[in-house]
Amino acid sequence: MIAHLINTDVGGRGILRVYLDYRRRCFDFLTRAASKFTENPSRVLIVTGFPIPPAQAPETDGPSGALALALAVEKLGGRADILTYPEIREALTEFWDSFVERPRLSGYSLVIAIETPGRSADGRHYSMSGLEVKREAFDGVVLEARRLGIPTIGIGDGGNEAGMGKIRELVVKHIPHGEKIASVVETDELITSAVSNWGAYGLIAEASMLTAKNLLEDFDEVEIVEALAEAGIIDGVTKRAEVSVDGIGMEVHRKIAGLIGSIIKQKIKSV
Repeated sequence: MIAHLINTDVGGRGILRVYLDYRRRCFDFLTRAASKFTENPSRVLIVTGFPIPPAQAPETDGPSGALALALAVEKLGGRADILTYPEIREALTEFWDSFVERPRLSGYSLVIAIETPGRSADGRHYSMSGLEVKREAFDGVVLEARRLGIPTIGIGDGGNEAGMGKIRELVVKHIPHGEKIASVVETDELITSAVSNWGAYGLIAEASMLTAKNLLEDFDEVEIVEALAEAGIIDGVTKRAEVSVDGIGMEVHRKIAGLIGSIIKQKIKSV
């Protein structure tokens, strides 16, 4: 149910068809990712931030999910660092204080990439519309983590993110400009979602059920997106610094997160 919910394609960007094919291939992808998450929480690196051309300003999707994941790691008794762009780091400092710029990966137990560019077949990074991202990308961290044997999880909603290389052929098949923009960067586990923040909440929900702990409790996405917009972080669809994510108003995001939270409570109660 959670997997269906987080892949509700409100924005109509094409991820639903990708999800349905992926679910047939790997029905329990969300549970697999949650197991990886709950088994390796001691020191987690969370990578986020997607610059949107032509301004190359980072978007509001990704940071909220990254923060929710970091807080969940803390509730599991672990420690999380966030690697992101300076503007996002500045906006999130009132909520989180552990950021890194040049992480030494050997000390990490898990790397999670959420809504961050993954290089395409030509080695470049692209937006959903096929415009080139001309700003430093962090997907090299994922590649290095895999080289070192560090577990990795990817979360994406369009096919051009680090991690989506795991199902590149589905992105090429179903997403506009897929052949050009599809990421080739794979992760051990992958979560698709209609909005990447929702993918993070889905991962946390599944982890909550595995541990019988509400790891999403008291999380307020609206407050975070407000801080991001105030810092000049833009909606990736409207390309304006406003309190919305992927062109979807916060009332929808609030209800999706609220429903996920209610499912967590119900499932934990019934354990």
